[in-house]
Amino acid sequence: MATMKADSTARWASSAGAIVIALAAIACGGGDGGNGDDVPDLRQTVAELPATPNRDLDLLLVIDDSPGMLERQTELKNDLRLLLDGLAAVPGGLPNLHIGVISTDMGTKASGSPTPGPATGQIGQGGCSGTGKGGALQLGFATAEVTGPFVIDVEAAGGGRTKNYTGDLLITLSKMLTLGSGGCGFEQPLAAMRASLDNHPMNTGFLRPEALLGVFFLADEDDCSAKSTQLWAPESPLLGPLQSFRCTQFGVTCGVGGETPDAMKQVGAKSECGVNASSQIIDDVTPFRDFLVGLKGGDARRVVLGGILGPAEPLAVELRQPPGGGAQIPGLGHVCTDMMPTLVADPAPRMRDFLSRFPDRERFASICGPDLAPSVTRITELLRRAIGTGCVEDRLADTDPKTAGVQADCIALDLAGTGEAAAATRIEACADKPDARPCWRLEEDLARCAAAPAPHLGLVVERDGAAAPGTVTRVRCQAER
Repeated sequence: MATMKADSTARWASSAGAIVIALAAIACGGGDGGNGDDVPDLRQTVAELPATPNRDLDLLLVIDDSPGMLERQTELKNDLRLLLDGLAAVPGGLPNLHIGVISTDMGTKASGSPTPGPATGQIGQGGCSGTGKGGALQLGFATAEVTGPFVIDVEAAGGGRTKNYTGDLLITLSKMLTLGSGGCGFEQPLAAMRASLDNHPMNTGFLRPEALLGVFFLADEDDCSAKSTQLWAPESPLLGPLQSFRCTQFGVTCGVGGETPDAMKQVGAKSECGVNASSQIIDDVTPFRDFLVGLKGGDARRVVLGGILGPAEPLAVELRQPPGGGAQIPGLGHVCTDMMPTLVADPAPRMRDFLSRFPDRERFASICGPDLAPSVTRITELLRRAIGTGCVEDRLADTDPKTAGVQADCIALDLAGTGEAAAATRIEACADKPDARPCWRLEEDLARCAAAPAPHLGLVVERDGAAAPGTVTRVRCQAER
């Protein structure tokens, strides 16, 4: 099938002069951006405009509080203003927020056992016991400032804001994020997330039925959500030493070098790694995905996920001296090795796999680097897009640098319905078919999109009448990142 290209050019005035962006829309193909050929679609979602924006956001921050994480928590607090300022920049100002913080410490609780396994290690220094913090919302050092287990900051009916905390929101959240670094070294971020949101008696009122749900993970190791309390059983030929390497050995499988748990513990590089869905010791990630979508009536578009984590690759197994000495044992090779020794991280293929199950609604950002500002910024951009600003939160790629202006390869779709039943319908660019309705265009809109990258483009959709309730217009373009 031949590919046809229809070009339209729009101009936006700016202080730097005229900005020319040609929208090169692939006119052949269907669905959510398919081009009808066996050519990969290089476009990604860069803007969304819902018929009815949702200004209610429940934001859950899942924080690793195991040994070595105190500096990372401090980095996140230092960059927290980027998140709050970015949310305040959406049209109408700061959304209606519920913000809660939980720990990855689930003790020795496993999903397949009604009772926790035996305690292990030194509690308060990475040891694990009972159900740990069990998904309960944490206030850190903000217990005297917040009424209830989470922050409420919403628009009041008569104007102003209704709040359940005193003082400045940035300072309050910074105190809440200070969870310390003595938590269980077998981190279970996905299990903690589910426990927190699954009718937890101490978290009542956090979730609002119609709100967007944002979940933000900060961790320097991969998910180790346990299926069996065997995870903490004493050393044996089957399980190996009682170390967190078991999380990788039994929770990850690699197409090259790690097809089985026995192969996973062999020294050397691994590749094509992801979740071991058949593991009897570590949980598959699919139920966690289904749980979140179920909370939102089957509509994955109302779930937004961000993770500041170790990159999924490279992944390698090496021999390492265990604590207390003795023969070397298998261990997961660190990433972020160019940083100071205390700021290393481990690859997180399980978390990468989990987040990837929410296309257009996730940001997997690296924990490596001198600060977390770029990663926090990327996640904030995604939250703004999901709220419904209609702003282009990415820099559009120039697909033809030899031609004047930015030649942007974009398409637009109207999404109607929810979940897997959502129907995607291509709509025309207004410049291509001026008489077509609906049609779409991008135009510079500094008032609405000041927080978006220059040239601050906003999506405009022209219709003959109101869109069906729940309709979302999505623009997909090739982007620089």
